[in-house]
Amino acid sequence: MVIYLNGQRVDYENAKVSVEDRGFQFGDGIYEVVRVYEGRFFYLNRHLERLKNGAREIYLDLDFGIDTLEKTCRQAVKESGFDNASVYIQVTRGTAPRKHVFPEKSSCNWVVIVKEEKGIPDEAYKNGVMAITIPDERWSRCNIKTIQLLANCIAKQKAKKANVYEAIFYRGDIITEASSSNVFAVKYNVIFTHPANNFILNGVTRRVIFDIASENDLEICEERFRLKDLMEADEVFITGTTTQVLPIVKIDGKLIGDGVPGKITCSIIEEFNKLTKSVDC
Repeated sequence: MVIYLNGQRVDYENAKVSVEDRGFQFGDGIYEVVRVYEGRFFYLNRHLERLKNGAREIYLDLDFGIDTLEKTCRQAVKESGFDNASVYIQVTRGTAPRKHVFPEKSSCNWVVIVKEEKGIPDEAYKNGVMAITIPDERWSRCNIKTIQLLANCIAKQKAKKANVYEAIFYRGDIITEASSSNVFAVKYNVIFTHPANNFILNGVTRRVIFDIASENDLEICEERFRLKDLMEADEVFITGTTTQVLPIVKIDGKLIGDGVPGKITCSIIEEFNKLTKSVDC
């Protein structure tokens, strides 16, 4: 593991911030997770752009500079020696006496943590995984990648207790996303996913799926769809930085389609894997 804290490399024992850090006390911060494949960053530029947008949404001044953050990420990966890695980036509003109102003066606390990434077992992509559905009880600014993740953690814990991989959210009866991934459903060879609004995170991998669809003449539609539509889909898959593109073959105990990863899902996985061997930006 390689850790940088506020631009300085530190060992694990010295990677510390104040107990009055606003991320610690309020969850007042944002984060990103970036994959590295064979030493190549997978759309670091898109992650950093989203980080900047998230900072603007929460009125957070990134006083250290995005260029500095990018250089730190690249340096940390180089020093790690890991060919395949995950890079965790977190920025908080910094240290200040505990008050709900933002401090007039504070400096961000930001960290870059590089860990070796072994990924999800191949069997999961070959055979698919299971999920449950639960009500989406999160706040209404899910488009911000905030470190306030308690509701997502509770959802993931419910999935664990159900002995499945993921928990898929529905708001009313509309499918939004999942606890740590975006959700896609395929029906009659058309790919559906929830529009990129305030109720979902516009995932970097989600955006890559649109690129793949465009380049391979796959019809994809940003359109709200219902829980009933999800359960009656021919195929379902989820996407995320760690998840990549993962087939869902059973939801709430009901088989999706034939109960095996579908043709379109498998073709997208194949194209995605090609990108992991070429993209470096």
